[in-house]
Order: sequence, then structure tokens, then C-alpha cells
Amino acid sequence: MTAPLRVVVAGLGNMGRSHALAYHTNPGFEIAALINRSDVPLPAGLSGYGIRRSFDEALRDEKPDVVCIATYSDSHADYAVKAFEAGCHVFVEKPLATTVADGKRVVAAAKANGKKLVIGYILRHHPSWIRLIAEARKLGGPYVFRMNLNQQSSGHSWETHKQLMQTTSPIVDCGVHYLDVMLQITDARPVEVRGMGLRLSDEIAPTMYNYGHLQVLFDDGSVGWYEAGWGPMISETAFFVKDVISPNGCVSIVMKEGVRSDDIDTHTKTSTIRLHSAATGADGRFAKADEMLSMEGEPGHQDLCDREQAFLLKAIREDIDLSRHMDDAVKSLAVCLAADESVRSGKAVRL
Repeated sequence: MTAPLRVVVAGLGNMGRSHALAYHTNPGFEIAALINRSDVPLPAGLSGYGIRRSFDEALRDEKPDVVCIATYSDSHADYAVKAFEAGCHVFVEKPLATTVADGKRVVAAAKANGKKLVIGYILRHHPSWIRLIAEARKLGGPYVFRMNLNQQSSGHSWETHKQLMQTTSPIVDCGVHYLDVMLQITDARPVEVRGMGLRLSDEIAPTMYNYGHLQVLFDDGSVGWYEAGWGPMISETAFFVKDVISPNGCVSIVMKEGVRSDDIDTHTKTSTIRLHSAATGADGRFAKADEMLSMEGEPGHQDLCDREQAFLLKAIREDIDLSRHMDDAVKSLAVCLAADESVRSGKAVRL
């Protein structure tokens, strides 16, 4: 197939606009329609496209080859299933759905209609994170995973976070990324999840919390934690921890001083990867110094979105098997939703 694939983009928030720009600049795609509930400012390159209101009408009228879903997470599953049943391939932002049953329903619809499903795990396309995962796997397990991404947000960023928290907690919305990384490293099955959380603002619903922490146990003995907090009260101290420990050493991301937690590029840029070997010599001292791998020149946020959509195009044209990709997405979602359940029940959840 060489003709451009016609794509409808639903949702024009930060991620939706970035994905639309990726389609606009990739000759393998042609934007058929942009959809959003309201008019929003569009970046240069997209200003020539009108904004439509109805997903169903655009799907019916445009008959696209691809649908990109970057709406709020409670609509992901229904939109994706409609797109598959209309004969489209689907790119859907994370999280895949708001329930495990819906996540499985989306995967089943992709398989039943013989179409590709790519989930927006941006870190899977980041050369630095690919290297981190490869180095961690070389160490061998069992592993300790220490990860967080806290965001001290205000103004527009806080408004966006409050909108997201109408349907999804921080440890679900962001946690699926890092559970996906854990799954790629260990290959083990998560068996138990524990969670805790706290509502730190009267600006969110009484049933929602803007700080959360989860702990996950794997069947190979590995353990991991993930922490996420959003809001003007969140600390900037140690807001970005990405650390993997094994009996043989550890691999860590070291951030530059002075980076801000609400800078979207900070969420993916790694700066430096630090490799530490636990091996010691006859004198009991470390046999080698830590190795610092510079990630100078790594891609920024828009570059990564471009890579995600290039992967989608490749998956469609080369008929790449995405079974593991879809399976990991459901597993990471299940862990984070179990953590959310644990926060609310006060009890550990067996998977």
C-alpha cells in the first residue's frame, strides 16, 4: 500500500494536537477530519483544517482508514470499538480504557475485525527508554522498580489535570506507562497490587484523589512502586525517579538540575543513564566505576509523537503482529485499576 491513509483525529488536547501534527507531516497519512467538543487554538500546520463536533458523523461521512482517539479516557473504548466495526485501524491514547473489561473488549474488536490497535505508550518509541529497558534486562532479575512522575501544576496545567481527574486518577492515567516499562523488563506476571491515595484539594470531587502510590508484586519475586501526584501543592523534590535494581546492580535515569515537573518534555527526556555493577573484587571493593551514558540529542515530545505514528503506519503496511503490545496494555491497565480499587477499599488486590 502506497496511497496515504486517511485519518480522523478525535480529541484536540495536548496529545491530540501533537498526533495531528504527526499525521500532517507524514506523507503516509492524510487528515480527513479533526474532532473536538469545542473550538481550540490549532498550531501552525493544522490551522487549515476545520474542527468537527461529532465523532459518529465523521466516521460515517469520511470513511477513514485510521482513527486516532485522544479524548478523555472514559470514551476510549466505545470510540475504538466503533472505529474497528467501521473497518478502521486505531491509535488510542493511554489508558486504553477505564475498566479491564473494556480494555479486553477493544482488543477483541481489533482481532475480530482484523485491524491494528496501537496504544499511546510513547516511551516504547524513545531510544533512551529502549536502552534503559535493554540494560535492565541484561542485569537479570528479580527486580526492584522505583518510579514516579509527580507534577506541580498550576494555571492551564492544573485545569487540565482537574479535567482528567473527572474520570481517571493520576496513578491510572500515568501509571500505565511505567507498569508497561516494568512488564517489558521482567516478563513476569503481576500477582498482587496495593495502593494508597489522598485528596489534597477541594477543587476535585470527594471521590477522587490527586496523590497516589501503588506497590506491585510479580510472580518472579520482583517488586515495584509507582507514585503520581498532580496539583499546585505537589513537591518538586525527587519528582522524577526512574530506578531499576537487581542482584547484579542497577540502572537509573539521572535528570539535569533545574528541570520543571510540569514541562511535558521532562516527562520523556532522560539526560543521562547511570549503570552500576554490584560486582566486587578480591578486596571487596567495586570492580568497576559506574558508567554514565549520555542521552544528548534525544528526541523531544513532538518527535516522539511522530515516531509513534510512523510505527502505526509500519504496523499497518507490514502487518506487524501486535499481540504482545495489546496484551501488555491490558496487563498494565489491570494493575493500575487494581491499585485504584485498593486505594478505595484499603485492601490489597490479588490479580
